[in-house]
Amino acid sequence: MKLRYYAGLLAFAITPTQAWAMQPGSSETVSIKKTAFEKDRADILAMAGNYKVRFDMQETTAWQAGYEPLDRKISGGNEVVRVIEDTGTKIILQHLLVVDMGDGKDFIVKHWRQDWEYKPEKILVYSDRNRWELQPVPTDQRASRWSQTVYQVDDSPRYAGLGAWETEAGVRRWSSNWTWRPLARRDAVRDTVYDRYFAINRHSPKPGGWIHFQDNTKMGLVDGKLKPIVQEYVLNTYTKFDDYNVKAADDYWAKTKAYWTAVRASWDQAFASHRGVTVEEEAQTGTVISGELLSMGTKIADGEMDMKSATEKARSLIADATKPGAVRTAQK
Repeated sequence: MKLRYYAGLLAFAITPTQAWAMQPGSSETVSIKKTAFEKDRADILAMAGNYKVRFDMQETTAWQAGYEPLDRKISGGNEVVRVIEDTGTKIILQHLLVVDMGDGKDFIVKHWRQDWEYKPEKILVYSDRNRWELQPVPTDQRASRWSQTVYQVDDSPRYAGLGAWETEAGVRRWSSNWTWRPLARRDAVRDTVYDRYFAINRHSPKPGGWIHFQDNTKMGLVDGKLKPIVQEYVLNTYTKFDDYNVKAADDYWAKTKAYWTAVRASWDQAFASHRGVTVEEEAQTGTVISGELLSMGTKIADGEMDMKSATEKARSLIADATKPGAVRTAQK
């Protein structure tokens, strides 16, 4: 009823001349779409920079009787975000954590990665334990929409969503559809009654930075059926900040970017070969090969391993971990 009401008002308010000017294919319509696209790109690219990050996590509503939500947890860190690819309709942002180890030493953690694609034909979605699938996007759902695909520390997939950048009440935001995703490390390392999330993911620019908000329904098996256990919010706030060793992150990336480019290409080959990928999840780092892939990146940066050897080993690890039958017991 409300939709028909507003549609009626809009039709009444537009004169025939205006209606003709706004027909598909008109120069005004094309100009509006181009401006919106450029604004979307600017919001995505603005996420690059140097930040102090605050991670705020809170289980809120229990959906199963007897479950007691966890206490609120707040942590933080210093994180560098860099644009590592920009083709116009695809933007890749790489996150790098800078950890102060004391005594003037900093350790770089290659953190998560986010790929943004305009009008994507396919997205790589989490479908079940240990399994991600390439899912086609219907043509009518691509218009003016961007996909965001999030990858884990070793460039294996984590989750993907589709949504449009919009301005509501003066706030710019991108909101995904409801998406499945594997447990984050904070939950995976514990003995939980849930084993995956069903979630909405949002991003918004703000003065001096941006926010990443997650609305997570934590799901688990109850009497043999997948059911909601508890609701959780996660608010990650990125605030512009330069007072840490940003150079350490940039130096690490300069030394290892060719290696990680090869790693991404190996994963992409696995996705194409298997219409997605099946790889065993692991609590600490995401997948069973994450630890070794990350370790080789650190060794390259420290001059302890040559690029060729590391690249060949990474290709072998990914091929072996993703071949049919490598995961014997995918949990349902």
